[in-house]
Formats: sequence, structure tokens, C-alpha cells
Amino acid sequence: MAAVDLYEMSFAQLENLLAGWGYPVFHARQVWRWLYRQLVTNVAVMSDLPLELRTRLADSVVMHPLETLAVRQSDDGQTEKRLFLLQDGETVETVRMSYHRGHTLCLSSQVGCAMGCVFCATGQMGFRRHLTAGEMVQQVTYFQKRLRDQNARLTNLVFMGMGEPLHNYGATLQAVRRLVDRNGFNLSARRITISTIGIPYAIRALARERLPLNLAVSLHAATDDQRKRLVPAARRWPLAELMDAVAEFASITGRRVTMEWALIKGENDSASHASALAELLDGLLCHVNLIPLNPTGGYVGRPPDRHQVQVYRDILTRHGVPSTIRVGRGQDIQAGCGQLRAHADDACSGGQ
Repeated sequence: MAAVDLYEMSFAQLENLLAGWGYPVFHARQVWRWLYRQLVTNVAVMSDLPLELRTRLADSVVMHPLETLAVRQSDDGQTEKRLFLLQDGETVETVRMSYHRGHTLCLSSQVGCAMGCVFCATGQMGFRRHLTAGEMVQQVTYFQKRLRDQNARLTNLVFMGMGEPLHNYGATLQAVRRLVDRNGFNLSARRITISTIGIPYAIRALARERLPLNLAVSLHAATDDQRKRLVPAARRWPLAELMDAVAEFASITGRRVTMEWALIKGENDSASHASALAELLDGLLCHVNLIPLNPTGGYVGRPPDRHQVQVYRDILTRHGVPSTIRVGRGQDIQAGCGQLRAHADDACSGGQ
């Protein structure tokens, strides 16, 4: 019988495994705490378990901690990007950002991405495969373990790294539920943001999960024609259908939705674009995050200058649409929004 990956087991699966061996449920809770509170990567160190159980676990399960292939630190020391090697040889990038209020982790949900956003380095590399729930959770536990050694902790998680989280809906929700489990990692769902290019049926399903998650929608255009050019996957889901799903999410959850807008010079940064966006969002419980484009090698577009960004925001303000201008982080190490692509030659080797 093949060994089971302990990181891929839900608590119910772990409980059933141990129950089948004749062990009570409290032993499953002990193992769970070792994994997600103590952050251990070896069953041998789970010292409060009976030796017989540790031995049986060691013979029956495997643990494959993520391996760092490369690491880069931004010049200001506030952003760190790691390239992880997965068990099948694929690679994925994860970014940690430090703020005065805590640490935010930008984690990936896929190797590559099938959505094909033309200005995104991940979209330019195409889709390779989904990440498992365990591979997503391990990005979190890896960084949390390092921060714990500095008497710090991750305070926010954003599923904004490589991939489309709602294209990998099942594994993403498994990971989220493990991370918010009070007996596990125990992070508030209110500190987790799911970012999506806008898959209407998945947004509706997410609303019905009844988790107080934050939703961020990568909008980038206020007309179907323009959005199809920037986000090819949008051909499948017209804006009207997407906006209905977003409104339903806001209505069911009572949570404000973030609408992300990558500002591209000469493409979607004019006064008319701002007015069209304000009209599209009229009456919606939302907030706009304006993101001056982070350049990538596969796209010729560039960000507008600061003045034009401010003009755009001022127009939204006059229309009563709240917005902020995202402060760029990690562009010097290709760790900004849309710049992840999981190539080892983009990062300095080494680092554990």
C-alpha cells in the first residue's frame, strides 16, 4: 500500500486513519497541532504521541516539505521571494511582504495559469498543473516557521500568486479551511483574500461557503471588448454575468469586494476609462485598487506616470467610488503583481 502524504489529508481523513488503527480522536488532534501549530515536518518529533503510533505513522505516511531552490530579497529588505521545488519537479514562487502591522504572504494556487492575461508573466508561461491543498498550505507553514524564529507571525494571506485560485476551487477551499481551523493554523478568514479574474459560477459558490473571506476581482477593463483583449479567458464570461456574481457575493457575505485595475498607459488609464469604470460599479459594495502596471518581458505595455494615476483616481472619487493606489513592492526582484513566473534563472540560488 502506497504511503499517504500527511500534508494532503484533511482532519477527517486523519481521524479515520487513526480510528482504523484503534486510536481515539484526541491523537488525531495531537498530530494536527504538531503539523499546523508546531509546524513540524517529521512525525518522529511528535513527542506526546505513543511510540507505537509514531512508528506506525512513520511507516504509513510521508511528509515532503517544500524545498527552496532560490531566494531573492528586495533592496529595502521588506519583500522576499522564494522559488520552491515540488515533488514532480515543477516549481512555484511565493512572496512574503513585511509591513509595520505584520507580514502578508502572497501564495500560489497553480503552476502557471490558464487565464492568459496578456500583461501577466504567469499567464504568459501557460498552465502546467493545479497545486494540491497540501502544496498551498505548505507555502504558509514554511514562512510561518521562519517568522516564528523571529518572534513574528503571518497576519494576512492573499491568494494572488501564480495561478487562478477559483480555477482550482476544490483544493483552494480545502487549503483555506485548514488554515482557518481553530485546531490547526487558526488564522481568521477575514485576513484571507482570494483573487480571481472573475469566474462567475465559482464566485457564487464561494459566497455560499459562508466564510468571511475577502474577494478581489482582477477587472482591468469596463467593456467586454477591451477586457477580452487583456484577459482572454473573459471571452467565456461577459461582464454583465461577472458583475451579477460579484453583487451576489457582496449581498450574501456583506463584505466589500476589491476591484483590481492594472493601469496601462494608453490602454485603460484615460478619463473616459475612469468614468466607464465608475458607471460599471455604481451601487456596488466595492473598493478599487489601482495598480500601476508592473512590466514583464512578454508584454510591451508600461504604467502611466504618477500624475495620470492621480487624475484617474480623482475621477473615481468624484463619482463616489472609493479607491487606493497600490504602493509597489518587490519590483526589483520581479515579485510585484503579475511578475511571478517560477523560473530559477530569475532568482539568486541558495537560501534555506
